[in-house]
Parts: sequence; structure tokens; C-alpha cells
Amino acid sequence: MQEGRSILNNSQIDLIISRLCYQIVENYADLDNLCIIGIQPRGVYFANRVFARLSEILEGRKIHFGKLDITFFRDDFRKGAPLKANSTDIKFLIEEKAVLLIDDVLYTGRSIHAAIAALQNYGRPNKIDLMVLIDRRFNREYPIKANYVGMIVDSLDEAYVKVNWEENNGTNNVIIYPDKTIKNNV
Repeated sequence: MQEGRSILNNSQIDLIISRLCYQIVENYADLDNLCIIGIQPRGVYFANRVFARLSEILEGRKIHFGKLDITFFRDDFRKGAPLKANSTDIKFLIEEKAVLLIDDVLYTGRSIHAAIAALQNYGRPNKIDLMVLIDRRFNREYPIKANYVGMIVDSLDEAYVKVNWEENNGTNNVIIYPDKTIKNNV
């Protein structure tokens, strides 16, 4: 098995989350109109941390928070083995709100495209911004760009970027592997 290279550790991820949260406070004039929605499953781990840190900064001011499953909005859900759906937990309408959509890695843009389609079931927002921990900017298949980025990774298409979260891997870090065939073995 090929070795991966660590590109972010736990403390670096914490710093990035704080930076991104302060950018949110700076850029949103009406935080009462903001709702944060994490994309299931991996974007929710990142979104939980952003939501918690933002709540600390805003000293408990209420922000709407939800989790969005995109399984049946993906263009590949009928290919290969059946996909296991996650739950959607959005107990509010996004009508006339500013939505901050959060995912861990922006790669081809297909997941974000599916998430935007899925959001239509919850109303028509005034605005949708995108926050990602990792932006693999040279690999887009859809014209999608993140408004808030933790780190840009310029890697070959063959590379695989894995974000590990304490909840599912016991640690918070980001590892880059030189070959995406490693994906199924990590």
C-alpha cells in the first residue's frame, strides 16, 4: 500500500475553522438570516465544527443548522452497487435565507451540484455560498467555486485526498495519497 502524506493536522484544522468562521461574521451583515447546511455524510463532520465555533464566536446567538442527504440527487446513484442513503435533518425553510452549504472536499463539483438540486425541496434561498475544507481546483467537471476555502490542493487527477474526522477515524487530519486506487484501502 502506498504511503500518504499529511497536509493538515488537528491544530491546523482548528485554526482553519476559526479563520473561516471569522470570515463568515465579517461577510454576513444579517447573521439572523443565515442557515448552515452540511452535506451528508462527510461534510456534516466539518459543518458541525464550523457551527460550534461560530456559535462560540456569536455567544450563543441562534443559527439554523441542518444536514442534507444528496444520495438520490447524484447523477451516479443508479450505477454500480446500491448507495446507502443518509438522513436529511432540516427543520426549517430556506426561503429568503442565506444558505452556507458545507462539504469537506470540492473535487469535480458533482456533489455540490446534487446538493443545490436537493436544497430546492426546502425553498428558494436568497443566496447560496459554499464552504469547503479542501478545494482540489484543477479537477472540476461542473463550474462550481467555493466562497470559503480552508486549503487549496493542486494535485494530479490520480491523487486521492482523504479527510479524517475523529468521529469515524479517531483523528482529525488530511492525507493526500499519490494514487486514487488507494481510496478503497484507506
